[in-house]
Amino acid sequence: MTIADEHRAETPLPAPGEILHSGAAEYPGLDQWRSLPLKQQPDWRSHPDFDAAYQELSSNPPLVFAGEVDKLKARLAKVAAGEAFLLQGGDCAETFDGVTADKISARVKTILQMAVVLTYGASLPVVKMGRMAGQYAKPRSSDTETRGGVTLPSFRGEIVNGFDFTEESRIPDPKRMVTAYHKSASTLNLVRAFTEGGFADLRAVQQWNKGFMENPAHAKYEQIAGEIDRAVRFMDACGVEFDGLKRTEFYAAHEALLLDYERALTRIDSRTGQPYVTSGHFVWIGERTRDLDGAHVDYLSRVRNPLGVKLGPTTTPETALALIDKLDPQREPGRLTFISRMGAANVREKLPPLVEAVRDAGAQVVWVTDPMHGNTITAKNGYKTRRFDDVMDEVRGFFEVHRAAGTYPGGLHVEMTGDDVAECLGGSDVIDESAFDARYESLVDPRLNHKQSLEMAFLVAEALTQVT
Repeated sequence: MTIADEHRAETPLPAPGEILHSGAAEYPGLDQWRSLPLKQQPDWRSHPDFDAAYQELSSNPPLVFAGEVDKLKARLAKVAAGEAFLLQGGDCAETFDGVTADKISARVKTILQMAVVLTYGASLPVVKMGRMAGQYAKPRSSDTETRGGVTLPSFRGEIVNGFDFTEESRIPDPKRMVTAYHKSASTLNLVRAFTEGGFADLRAVQQWNKGFMENPAHAKYEQIAGEIDRAVRFMDACGVEFDGLKRTEFYAAHEALLLDYERALTRIDSRTGQPYVTSGHFVWIGERTRDLDGAHVDYLSRVRNPLGVKLGPTTTPETALALIDKLDPQREPGRLTFISRMGAANVREKLPPLVEAVRDAGAQVVWVTDPMHGNTITAKNGYKTRRFDDVMDEVRGFFEVHRAAGTYPGGLHVEMTGDDVAECLGGSDVIDESAFDARYESLVDPRLNHKQSLEMAFLVAEALTQVT
C-alpha cells in the first residue's frame, strides 16, 4: 500500500439522516444514569441559570451528525482490523480564549503533519482526530483547592468555572456550557473549512515538514523525510490531482465527563431511532469515571457513537472484559477503543494481561496508547511536566507488548499543541525547566509543543515500519 492509498475513493457510506430533538422520555432507559453514582460533576443543579442553559442546549442544532459518526465508526473498524492507524491529538483542556483562527490552524496543521509521517511509516491510512471542539472539562483529584488558608472549588475546565483563584471565578456556572457549545461550533466550522478547502493538501503539508527538517537537531530524521518527499514529488510528477490529495477527513473527540452537557446534546437519529451524542464524533470515558456501575458507563452504553475508555495500571483483565460486555455487547467493529495510560515504568508489566485477555476473548477493540497521563512529574521549579524520553519509552513499550501478543497497536493519543510552548522536558530541540516561566501556557496538564509532536511522529513511524 502506498501513501496515496489513504486518498482513494471508497464505497459511499450512509449520508447523515435527519436528527430529531430527544426529550427525556423519548428513548427508554436513556436517563437511568441519573439514579447511579455520578463522579466528577459540578454542584450546579440548584443554580438559577441551570434549567435555562440546559434547555437552550437541548434545542440547539447538533454539532455533528449521525452519518459522520457512523463513517468514523467504519474507519475505526479498519483500525481494529489492522488496516489503518488512529492519531488523536490536541489540548489537555481547551480554553475559550484559545478559539482563534491562528491557534486552531496551528493545532490542525501539526496533526496533519504528524499524520503524513505516520501514513508513510505505517503504509496505511491514518484516521485523524482532534481533542478539539469539546475538550473543555477536566477531572480533578480533589473537589477543592486550598491556597494560603483559602479553600475554593477546584478548576474543572472553562465549561464549568474559571481558572482564577477567586470565589467569583470558581463558582460553577451552567451558562458556561452554552459558551462551550458556541466555541465548539466555531472550532468545527473552521476545521471543516481547513480540511475541505485545500489547507490539508498533501503537498502543502509536506512543505511544512521541510521547515521542521531545516533544524539541525532533527537531522536524524532526514532519511524518512526524504523518502516522504520523493513519494509526494513522484505523485505530483505523475499529475495526481484526485480529490483526496487536497482534502481529508478530520474528526472531533473529547472526554464525555460532563453528563449534563452530553445529555443535553443527545439527539435521536430518524433513520434508526437510535440516540447519538452530537457534541463530538468520538467520546471517551476517563480513568476516574469508568466504574462499571457508574453513571458514565451506563449513559454512554446507550448511545451509538464510537467510544473510548482510558485504562490505567490498576485495571484488571476482568474489568476490561466487563467493560466490553457493557459498552460493546454486540462486538461491533469500531465501537470500542481502549486507551491505555500505564506510565513508562508500568506499561511492559501492566498492559500485557489486558491485551492477552481481550485477545483470548475474541473481542476486536482498537488499542491506543496515551503516553502522557502516566508520566506526569513535578519539576524542581514547581511546574507539572513530562519528560519526552518517558513519553517515548511508553510508546515503545506499547508496541513491544502488542508485538509479543500478536495484536495490533492501533493508535496514538497525545496532548499536544501547534504552538511553541515549553511544558514538556527534552526532545532533540531541547526544552529545559528554565523555559517554563516564559513559555508554559497550559491551565492543567503539560503538552508536547509543535516540534516535539513532529519528532514523536517520526519516531513512531520508525516503529510502525516493524509492525506493518
